[in-house]
Amino acid sequence: PPQTPIHERAPPSKEETQTDFATMDIMRTFTAPATAIDNTLTEGFVLNNGYTIRDGSGVLIVGGEAFGWRPWMGGGKEQQKLVNSKGQWDVEQDSWGVLDVVWPKPDLLIVGTGPSVKPISPATRKAINDLGIRVEVQDTRNAAAQFNLLATERGVQQVAAAMIPLGWTEPR
Repeated sequence: PPQTPIHERAPPSKEETQTDFATMDIMRTFTAPATAIDNTLTEGFVLNNGYTIRDGSGVLIVGGEAFGWRPWMGGGKEQQKLVNSKGQWDVEQDSWGVLDVVWPKPDLLIVGTGPSVKPISPATRKAINDLGIRVEVQDTRNAAAQFNLLATERGVQQVAAAMIPLGWTEPR
């Protein structure tokens, strides 16, 4: 008898119908959000609406609108550190800008802290929670993927994102 090649692990199927895996895609009925993040870059972001941020700015996405975001500038012009002496991600309260005025407020803010995840400081968490918004913190790549998924499932009014680019480095 002829030998069966090693890569075949079962006899050939005699089934008349074959599984169409495209029909098993549970997300096929959802529309991608207008401001999904297509790519995270060292110096910015590429959004699916054609907008590209390449100047080193972060991105703040609220209510389906994307804004360039530089939380390291705080209220003044001098560059500030984003990580405090305890190793926590600590952003000035005035850096949240549009989250103060947007209505209705999103239910969840996904924060991307750059190339690695940093714990968020209690003061920053409190500032966001005082706006009535829950917060989830991840590295920027995972935060972008999480935002895209949740904004697709729940809608852009319910989920916001605040992310800094992958190439962010603390000032000396």
